[in-house]
This record gives sequence, C-alpha cells and structure tokens, in this order.
Amino acid sequence: MPRILTVAAAQLGPIQRAEGREVAVARMVRLLERAHARGAELVVFPELALTTFFPRHYHADRAEADAWFESAMPSNATAPLFAAARRYGITFHLGYAERTPDGHHYNTAILVSPAGDVLLKYRKVHLPGHAEFDPKRAVQHLEKRYFEVGNLGFPVIRAPAGGLPGVNMGMMICNDRRWPEAWRVLGLQSVELVMCGYNTPSTNQSAAGFEAHHLRVFHSHLSVQAGAYQNATFAVACAKAGTEDGCELFGHSIIVNPQGEIMAQATSWDDELITADCDMDMCTLGRTTIFAFDKHRRVEAYGRITGQVGAVAPPVWSKTEQ
Repeated sequence: MPRILTVAAAQLGPIQRAEGREVAVARMVRLLERAHARGAELVVFPELALTTFFPRHYHADRAEADAWFESAMPSNATAPLFAAARRYGITFHLGYAERTPDGHHYNTAILVSPAGDVLLKYRKVHLPGHAEFDPKRAVQHLEKRYFEVGNLGFPVIRAPAGGLPGVNMGMMICNDRRWPEAWRVLGLQSVELVMCGYNTPSTNQSAAGFEAHHLRVFHSHLSVQAGAYQNATFAVACAKAGTEDGCELFGHSIIVNPQGEIMAQATSWDDELITADCDMDMCTLGRTTIFAFDKHRRVEAYGRITGQVGAVAPPVWSKTEQ
C-alpha cells in the first residue's frame, strides 16, 4: 500500500506592521478550513507567520523588539489556530519569533499535531543580515540583532501524520534552504518530508551589487529542488508574498518531490493554498541507489566541511614543484 500524505503550503499575503496577530491568525484559520475541504492532512505556514517581517525595522533599544516575540505557544492569540487544527484533524507547521523563559530569542518553527502536541521544534541556524543599523541599506535586515543562532541542530522526528503511523519529518527556516549542509544533516536521518517557511524580498537590498530580479525566485527553487533530490525527500517551502511595509516579498511557494520536481506552485501575491499528494515510498529509490549514503559517502574526504568556516585560497601552481 502506498504511504500517501496530502500536504499543503499555506502561503500568506503581506502582514503589515500595524496589523495585530489576530488578523494573521484569522487568515490562517481560513486557510486551514480550505485545506480541510481539499483533504489536506498537514499544512505548512511561513516563517514569522504571526507578524510582519520585523527584522526590517530597527529598534535602538533591543528590548523594544520583544513585542514581536511569543513567550508561550499556544498563546491567547494563536489559540484559534490550534482549535481549528484540532477540529479538522490537521497537523501544522508554524513559524514565529520565540522568547524563552530565560530570555533567549530565536527564529523558531514548530510542528504541531491535531491534538495540540508539539511534535518537533527547530530554531533557525543560518541567520543572514546584520546586527547594527546600516545607513547604506534601503531596507534593514536585522536578524543578527534580534535572534540568536539556533541551538537545536537539525532534528528529525518520526511521528504520525494524516493516516500514516509514522513519517520522518524535519524543518529548516528561510536562509537554511540555501545551505546544502542543512539538507544533508536531515538526509542523514532518513528524512522524508522537509518543511521550510520563508520571507524573501524580490530584490537584493544589501547594496553589495546587482542581482537580477528573476534570479531571486530561481535561486530559491534551485536550492529546494536540489536539496530534495540529493537527499531523496519531499519538501514544502512556504512563503509570505506581496508588498509588506513597502517591501515586496516574492512568494512562489512550492511542493517538491524526491526527484526534485515541483509538484505544486503558488502563483499569486496573496493568501493561497497549494496541495499535493505525497507518496512517502517515493523516497526509497534515491536513498537506495545513487544516494545510498551507507554505500557511497566518503567522509574521509569531507573534513573541510566541518573543520573550516571561511574559504581558503588554494596553493599557486609552480612548474618547479611538479
């Protein structure tokens, strides 16, 4: 019997700075209703789904940013989302800003069962951007100011989902998808479904050089498709889209199969649900043939990956040394 799980990416349109969490949650509840009507069993929401992407806004007093963070989950504001998931029997992935009881701050995602149990938690590892106000930038990107590097690694859990008694599930957040090491750590745990929320602008606003607009979406899809193929896993990459606080987010949420093919793609700049029937047995081919890690990986040749951070220039060729 095929192991089919019907998954959905619940792309969100923009959430403006002045809008409260209740606005975003109400929209997510409507997307869950739509997902239920389409037979979806697991729904993925974007990174920082409860608020605007606040790292674009500078707070001179770091403590002022705490208003963007959640100190409990579920909270009063998110309770309707948990209730809807319970009502419809849907497992869901939620990205949010987490403030721990001991005062740490993370860009976090959780995977929640229909009963409200947190099946898995992940904290973003690859934080892009900068920590101090940059006057050269048209829009700030202050993730390094507001978040600490995630301390949970890249965990995978085998847990029930939909009608399946066990699916190997892992998570990453936004910029993580561009780093092949993140995918491989998940792949080495036999992951079958990777969930990734993101908020990515349509233009590169770092003032470090020109990047053609169309390449932004291409690079995002390339990263997810390559990661899924090279680790024989399904992947759901779910975005925010549209013009948020004057900044355009490119959306283009996708669901990808273990062959790296896009199964479904969002085409709007607003709230949009895309779905796909994912047969988890499709993961078997890749991980037992070309990506059979136990047969073909050569860890003795990979020392630089964990032993070195920055790039090092190679030796200069010299004829006398031949």
